[in-house]
Amino acid sequence: MMSMSFASYCPTHPLSIRMQSPSNIRLSVVLIAAMGILCILGTTIGAAEPDDKKKTEPKWTELFDGKTLKGWEKTNFGGEGEVTVEDGTIVMEFGGPLTGVHYKGKEKLPTMNYELSLDAMKADGEDFFCGLTFPVEKSFCSLIVGGWAGGIVGISSIDGQDASENETTEFRNFKKKKWYHVRVKVTPGKLEAWIDKEKVVDVIVKDRKLDVRPEVDLSKPIGICAFETRAKLRNIRIRKLPPADDKPSKDLKDSK
Repeated sequence: MMSMSFASYCPTHPLSIRMQSPSNIRLSVVLIAAMGILCILGTTIGAAEPDDKKKTEPKWTELFDGKTLKGWEKTNFGGEGEVTVEDGTIVMEFGGPLTGVHYKGKEKLPTMNYELSLDAMKADGEDFFCGLTFPVEKSFCSLIVGGWAGGIVGISSIDGQDASENETTEFRNFKKKKWYHVRVKVTPGKLEAWIDKEKVVDVIVKDRKLDVRPEVDLSKPIGICAFETRAKLRNIRIRKLPPADDKPSKDLKDSK
């Protein structure tokens, strides 16, 4: 039995092309060209895919214009320090004990499937420089950064336990005069939070009671306060996420 060579059954092989009739040769050339076009199209589509994904990334809305307190109001805790805007930052002076601001702007704020972020600095003092209060559907809670003499991070409150008592309690060392990028993510039944690129909160809150401590109740719906500490804030922004979004955010910058 005569063996069949590769050239005899592969119409695009150079030797096979020479053995074919002119009409078959033209067909082979067309097939080769078509295969080349398909390869180029596949490469182009693959290269364009990241741009398409980038276009669908949810957009951030700035809540602080960097120039004035427009949209914000100093929180009347009683004993609060002065609040000013300097060099693109909100400066909150020492309070007795709290100084803070809360959002009073016209922007409609989401209560579920969203991310909220800002940069915060402990300019001076020894306690929390960022008590970030935010909504979780019909409830509220606070992310405390640097509380209880400066080292505790966590959510206040879950089932009546504050940031120093529940499973979100973390211990961190925060330097003075250093910017920290703080971000919270609220999705159905779950709270997450990051400081710079490190996740510090990842807790399931379905069927659990969320609330704020009574002394920061005036920070609702969104507010930031500091406890006996001079603090600075900047880049306060929010964005709505698609329902059931479990993808990591690209807002993972390290504020220095």
